[in-house]
Amino acid sequence: MCSQVIELELFASGFTDPISIKHAGDERLFVVERGGIIKILNTDGTTNPTPFINIDPRVLSGGERGLLGLAFHPQYHSNGFFFVNYINNSGNTVVSRFITNPPDSNVADDTTEEILLTINQPYSNHNGGDLAFGNDGNLYIGLGDGGSGGDPGDRAQDLTTLLGKMLRINVNNSEGGNNYAIPTDNPYPNAEEPNALPEIWASGLRNPWRFSFDRDTHDLWIADVGQGQIEEINMVALNQAGINYGWRCYEGNQVYNTSGDCPSDINELTFPVGQYTHTGGPYFRCSITGGYRHRGTAQPNLNGLYFFADYCSDEIGILEYDGSNWNMTFTEQFATNGWTAFGEDVYGEIYIAGIDSDNIFKIIDPNLSVDENALFGVKIYPNPATNQFTIEISNSQISIETINIYNLQGKLIKTITENIVSTMNISTENMVKGFYLTELISENGSKKINKLIIN
Repeated sequence: MCSQVIELELFASGFTDPISIKHAGDERLFVVERGGIIKILNTDGTTNPTPFINIDPRVLSGGERGLLGLAFHPQYHSNGFFFVNYINNSGNTVVSRFITNPPDSNVADDTTEEILLTINQPYSNHNGGDLAFGNDGNLYIGLGDGGSGGDPGDRAQDLTTLLGKMLRINVNNSEGGNNYAIPTDNPYPNAEEPNALPEIWASGLRNPWRFSFDRDTHDLWIADVGQGQIEEINMVALNQAGINYGWRCYEGNQVYNTSGDCPSDINELTFPVGQYTHTGGPYFRCSITGGYRHRGTAQPNLNGLYFFADYCSDEIGILEYDGSNWNMTFTEQFATNGWTAFGEDVYGEIYIAGIDSDNIFKIIDPNLSVDENALFGVKIYPNPATNQFTIEISNSQISIETINIYNLQGKLIKTITENIVSTMNISTENMVKGFYLTELISENGSKKINKLIIN
């Protein structure tokens, strides 16, 4: 079982209902606020005074409604295209494209909206809302079952409605009077389901509030919010089309309601790789917030771990693969945050947003040493440092040959090549205040990574 302990470092504050964090292929983070505003968050934790975009007048906000999702086109830095998912003033889901011109501008043009989809919502909850581009270049759209409780319309199993589905569309072309096209390898319609809607990629979802793609394997990870007992995590390879995740027939791997359109063969359903119950821990749990598999290079102990959270318990969960099974553990409770979203920066490091605290934190491995014993007798001080810091070696068997300094986005900002056998002072001139990682490499290749704070 995973025994990884994490820390949260406050990265930024002062937001209003942050519910999504995305990057655009550069070092900026874009924070989506439920009310209809997207703000740019810089690497030093500051927020630009002018929003990236404000579509508040078009957005019906509150509860599970609002500006819910954001995705940047894979060629954003040449075409300026980005996509949003919001609930309009009629209470329906809208997926739109906007344009930033020039693409590297910090302010988008709110007059460039082109609506791709408008989907009627019968109730105010279970809107889904997340957006992401797969490695295949297509836009994936997560939609909930339309709301109320228990999916009274059996919509998640009904392939003639988009509700309760994962959609997949081609935004680079248009056809059939739509501002998008259907990828040729989408699973529907087919001989068995001639009336199925062609935008559908997967079905049987209750409320896929947050989903993500593994940047290394390209697998799709969907955290599906449960009804009254079970929260689930689904994982499937990117090229597996037509998956049925089971809702409302099953909640997790437990039978919920098998009347209606449930398949007669249980093997037609795909069950979660991880799930947990609302009462299975020290705190009451109620609603899963999906995250990412950590793929950053600055914190190797976190590599491959899938992070998620529970909105009610304020716990962060970890799913780890041991070669045959996915094992789930929970960290301590980080109270009064109300976790609503994870974000991944361009370097693969992970952030988390709290709608109750209005803060954004970065997930940190408190033990950053690659090998705790490899460089015994080497220390860095003072920490925090102001004008300089010192590397001191008290072990005569060790010499340090290379020092790499990274910012917390994993970007290498300084390399020092020197044979250090006792002490060396290193200037912090031109290093802005904040958190850094120092990588010490000895003459035999042993490494030690430490966290360093510059005041």
